[in-house]
Amino acid sequence: MGKITGFKEYSRSNYEKISPEVRIKNWGEMREETSEEKIRTQAARCMSCGIPFCSAGIMLPNGASGCPLHNLIPEWNDMVYRGQWKEAYERLSLTNPFPEFTGRVCPAPCEGSCTLGHIDEPVTISSIEYEIIEHAFQNGWVKPAKAPATGKRVAVVGSGPAGLATAHYLTSVGHAVTVFERSDRPGGLLMYGIPNMKLDKDIIQRRLDILEEAGVAFVCNTEVGKDITAQELVDTYDAVVLCGGATRARGINVEGNDAKGVHMAMDFLTANTQNILAGETQESKISAKDKHVIVIGGGDTGTDCVGTSIRHGAKSVHQFEIMPEAPDKRDTNTNPWPEWPKKLKTDYGQEEAIYLTGSDPRSYEINTTKIEKNEAGEVTAVHTVQIEWKRDALGRMNPVAIEGSEKVWKADLVLLAMGFTGPEDTIPDELALKRDLRSNIQATETDYKTNVEKVFTCGDMRRGQSLVVWALQEGKLAAGEVDRFLSGDTDIY
Repeated sequence: MGKITGFKEYSRSNYEKISPEVRIKNWGEMREETSEEKIRTQAARCMSCGIPFCSAGIMLPNGASGCPLHNLIPEWNDMVYRGQWKEAYERLSLTNPFPEFTGRVCPAPCEGSCTLGHIDEPVTISSIEYEIIEHAFQNGWVKPAKAPATGKRVAVVGSGPAGLATAHYLTSVGHAVTVFERSDRPGGLLMYGIPNMKLDKDIIQRRLDILEEAGVAFVCNTEVGKDITAQELVDTYDAVVLCGGATRARGINVEGNDAKGVHMAMDFLTANTQNILAGETQESKISAKDKHVIVIGGGDTGTDCVGTSIRHGAKSVHQFEIMPEAPDKRDTNTNPWPEWPKKLKTDYGQEEAIYLTGSDPRSYEINTTKIEKNEAGEVTAVHTVQIEWKRDALGRMNPVAIEGSEKVWKADLVLLAMGFTGPEDTIPDELALKRDLRSNIQATETDYKTNVEKVFTCGDMRRGQSLVVWALQEGKLAAGEVDRFLSGDTDIY
């Protein structure tokens, strides 16, 4: 523990964002540069507590608590405080293959269970992690992970965070890994599901270059199950790891859901990123420019739709959330520490909307009842009703419409950001893979094996829609089990 009284002397000070006035005019990352002195001061707030709940990564009744990767957070906080940046990077990379991703997009369950956060504001763990990995890249410490070839070949299906983590670890012990990706670029959700202002695509490419230098082969524009059969991979490779994600988006079952101008959020975000990568030579295929936009869904993807629509130049943006507004502070009776604190969060998209209009774009406890369209089939309005949550005879909470609360909202573009229902059917149907009650591919957390010999699965395809940090952990653990299957033992853990 570098500064014994640091947590008493210093207040929490997270990184600064570029002002909404400036950042809505471009697609650059929103983070202002932070001085080394500030980061070291923030690291000094770590209490190096006897039981580091921040590293726990366990599931509690109300969600995850601590880092799923079991990052050695107090250790590298101490090293940062002392200015030992290389040692901090070496400690961080023991558990986290891609800190540049989690340091940017992870909601930081580690901070939610920080012991200091029990009595004060938690340590800025995410910001410190970001600074460690950026120091490492700037100083050339990040090297390809190579090992003598084992002669074993592994096919990884999907190049999102789980697939990239799997490929990284398997390559690091000498197996030859080929990653199949149906899009034109590797990265999956990281590349096309998260906007540039949160995760610049050069950051992803920087890591992809290192993976390729280590020996990972990427085969893009190739959809397994269509362009090449899954069985062909099983027959050709020594092992196959399915990391295709939970990409079946949840639709909306109301009249008019087939109107022109109603799109899945991921289609909207993907089209925008593709346009940016092409040099913005034309307007995005799905554009919010000069449109009244309704975003249905209150999560991170909904926020990304709000921020993207604002940058397109939308006339108005409204965001619907069927759940109640969260409290300003943690309810210690129903949501005690070290559970993830369920409290109101105003993210970058809402901040930008507030800057432009003076009001929060979110409406809570609101349900869409109809999407109105004109004779040309184009969306013109969205009908809603306010709801309240009531418990039924079986104790289940159900939304009940409030009489007289109906409202009609003008709309030219409706974006559905209501999450995902599981993996697509093509590969599971072809290989006759067993699935759980939520339609995910069935495999345990102990061996990640499916019911088909030498076929493994991990990430969202196995556990359902989740965080990038969980995908990285599952990719690491699955790689260890594949290595054990191929070699009889493993050093991946």
